Amino acid sequence: MTTERDPQGSTHALQELPPLVRSLLAPAAYPAEERPIRVELLETHVSWLFFAESLVYKVKKPVDFGFLDFTTLERRHLFCEEELRLNRRLSPDVYLAVVPIAEREGRYAVQGPGSVVEYAVKMRRLPGDRWLSGLLERGDASLPLMRRLARRLAAFHADARVSGDVGGAATVRFNTTENFTQVRDQIGLTVSRPAFDRVRAYTEAFLDVRASHFAQRERDGRIRECHGDLHADQICVANGIAFIDCIEFNERFRWSDVAADIAFPAMDVDYHGRPDLATELVREWVTATGDRDVWTVLDFYKCYRAFTRGKVRGFRLLQPGHPAPQREAIREQAARYFDLAAGYARLRGPMLVVIGGLMGAGKSTLAASLGSRLGAVVLASDVLRKELAGISPDERRPDPWGEGLYRDEVSARTYDELHRRATERLRAGDLVILDASYRRATWRTDAREAARGAGAPFLFLEATCPDDIVRHRLTGRRSGPSDGRLELVSRQRQEFEPPFEIPAGERVRIDTSRAVDDVGMDASAVVYRSGLAQATPA
Repeated sequence: MTTERDPQGSTHALQELPPLVRSLLAPAAYPAEERPIRVELLETHVSWLFFAESLVYKVKKPVDFGFLDFTTLERRHLFCEEELRLNRRLSPDVYLAVVPIAEREGRYAVQGPGSVVEYAVKMRRLPGDRWLSGLLERGDASLPLMRRLARRLAAFHADARVSGDVGGAATVRFNTTENFTQVRDQIGLTVSRPAFDRVRAYTEAFLDVRASHFAQRERDGRIRECHGDLHADQICVANGIAFIDCIEFNERFRWSDVAADIAFPAMDVDYHGRPDLATELVREWVTATGDRDVWTVLDFYKCYRAFTRGKVRGFRLLQPGHPAPQREAIREQAARYFDLAAGYARLRGPMLVVIGGLMGAGKSTLAASLGSRLGAVVLASDVLRKELAGISPDERRPDPWGEGLYRDEVSARTYDELHRRATERLRAGDLVILDASYRRATWRTDAREAARGAGAPFLFLEATCPDDIVRHRLTGRRSGPSDGRLELVSRQRQEFEPPFEIPAGERVRIDTSRAVDDVGMDASAVVYRSGLAQATPA
């Protein structure tokens, strides 16, 4: 697979390129003392890179993505100088100079005669087969290499300037909110709605619940002028280690927690299928820096980095000119990053969520939605009750209240088995959702004790909705494992014991009368907040 650092030729027909770009594809456009025999072009969503044999010239596009504004020559010149300054911190022998591009009589040349119309960052060309992404894909990356990378980054972070007023939790919240806004157009194309909502709910909950933790890291001097975009296509291992393309165009991406900087390559090593190497990278970095607290925020920042990477790949997909096979490859890459982000958006360790309430209140729909969004194990009493009776979940059993399949002893057995299975999954480290009425306090107490016995946080969600919606749902129900019927609601309401035995911090009422996506999103956020609040940071 060709990496982003290997020249691929233009993705457009030559006549479609701007005149300046067409001119710089000619060897004669370069100074005589370093004139190449051949020039190759690589186009990204923000730059044109001209590979002129041993040198590379990077020209910024006149684009504005909101977080990046290169629309004037003055700004492009400024950010070329910033790119040179910032990247020389890590790779001084790669970043050589900022050079002018002049135009005279319709001809453009690097350091040529005429009026200056553009600027380029002049760099030493690095070998195309030594990028970390390629090493990972070929299976040539190793534990010793991860340790070298970690120690090099640890030294860089130790020398980096400490932030005064940017890069803390407020900056992270702004950046993540911007991500969600900018990715909305990609939902259904590169990212699924459940994955998008899952990352958003997790991110917002983590920032809220761990606010004091972020503040402490800021007080400890962990916010520094970092690299900001340190994925595997930015790391070259040849005659040492080169780190390129530090974020120059936006301070709030560059100034960050050092945890966010080390999380980026760790995430990308995960992306390439080597979580063992990613763990060793971070472990060695922790040894070199002494920042053991990084483990408490690592998954959060990995999630943020993976989501950002998916977004940027999606930006490329939305630009015209890519042939169909290349478009599909870009779409798949973006989708993989978004899926990876959703994988990081999880609670550390097990948790038990009980969804109770009256029949027709939307318990099962909410449980299914949460299970999909959170990657949880869903256990439903309606299914288990019939499984224990040896009948199909879809077989209708319209027994009178408290009789047949719904006798007290059958219900007690069902709840006992529900809690036994939940305990097994909790001990395996799963997030478990139990879907049942839980109309009796003793059943809820048993569930809570099962969670405590497994060392898991507990949350009771009481599904509620107006009576007219309950009537509509039960009247229209024709299939499924539930035998709930309209004529049974009043009896169940009479016998429903309010969940006052559960501490207020562990129970929440959820109105299910709204759109399923909205309810699922809100409930996801509630689960994340409760789980994070009850858990001890690792």
